[in-house]
Amino acid sequence: MASLRELHGRGQSVWLDEIRREWLTNGELARWIERGVTGVTSNPTIFERAITTSPAYDEAIRDRLLRDPELETPALYEALAVEDIQMAADLLRPVYEATEGADGFVSLEVSPHLAHDTEGTIAEARRLWRAVDRPNLMIKVPATPAGIPAIEALIAEGVNVNVTLIFSPAHYEAAAQAYWRGLGRRAEAGKDLRTVASVASFFVSRIDTAVDRLLETMGTPEAYALRGKIAVAVAKQVYRMFRARFMPDAFPDLQARGARAQRVLWASTSTKNPAYSDVKYVEELIGPNTVNTMPRATLQAFEDHGRVIGDTALEGWEEAGADLAALARLGIDLEEILERLQAEGVDAFSRSYETLLEALERKRAAILTAVRPQEV
Repeated sequence: MASLRELHGRGQSVWLDEIRREWLTNGELARWIERGVTGVTSNPTIFERAITTSPAYDEAIRDRLLRDPELETPALYEALAVEDIQMAADLLRPVYEATEGADGFVSLEVSPHLAHDTEGTIAEARRLWRAVDRPNLMIKVPATPAGIPAIEALIAEGVNVNVTLIFSPAHYEAAAQAYWRGLGRRAEAGKDLRTVASVASFFVSRIDTAVDRLLETMGTPEAYALRGKIAVAVAKQVYRMFRARFMPDAFPDLQARGARAQRVLWASTSTKNPAYSDVKYVEELIGPNTVNTMPRATLQAFEDHGRVIGDTALEGWEEAGADLAALARLGIDLEEILERLQAEGVDAFSRSYETLLEALERKRAAILTAVRPQEV
């Protein structure tokens, strides 16, 4: 049985990749924080599951509609999400303060409909930053071509950014450069670098899901031998790039002014293939200056039977390179797969967002119908 604090001992933060109103009010998140969780991530899919499957939001929805029956559904969703993020940020504020702003963050994503709109992303990120009004907020912005310049602008303004939907080394490099440029602009403007932080969220398990499907279609011994290996291989390639750019003293001028490294965050770490260990993407990606964000089920599984056997993200880099070379020899275009996964990720979040709004609209209509006209 492993503890989350063992991961902290290896320099890895553990964040919860879920948020629900009842966990914020019944002590669930507080208990996870006591056990070693030091951050929370959310996305449209997480909020869609939370709001549509839990009655915990019904009272808040009713109260808001009583105050403003003309409140549009997107604004209603945003109000609920902002409340959740504020409560989570307040619970994590002691972590943020104890680490002097290095940890204790809660992430809120801009609308997935803005993934290809730079100016729209910047405007919404600014608005959400002001609405939540917590220093330990991170605004999630996708590493799409339109998202990259938005990340740079937001970092320059002092908005903490969680760069999401990173699937490839190319996506990671673009995100890291955007952070670097944003820090440079902020330094040139004479602004404090100590107050801004960022993580680069690399999505792990979805890579194996996509690549394994092709390998199994090939059906050769060489193909079967690579199943379940490619996601971690790409992740280790990204981690090696991170260390070359940010560790240990790769940016001394900005470090001297208080700039922080943009940590790599392992996202999508719940195992999708039941043939693999349910803690595979935790045990195989342990390393200093990283974050692993996990849904509650993965956190529970890790505490139950996970192992901390060393800095596994620092090991096996040559083997990872060999696995990627072997994949290329099979004629599989990994870069094309990774680009497609990012596009599919944007589409999936957009669908979740639309499903959420549709469900909220139904709740809104039912509540307004049930309430007496004079109460509205």
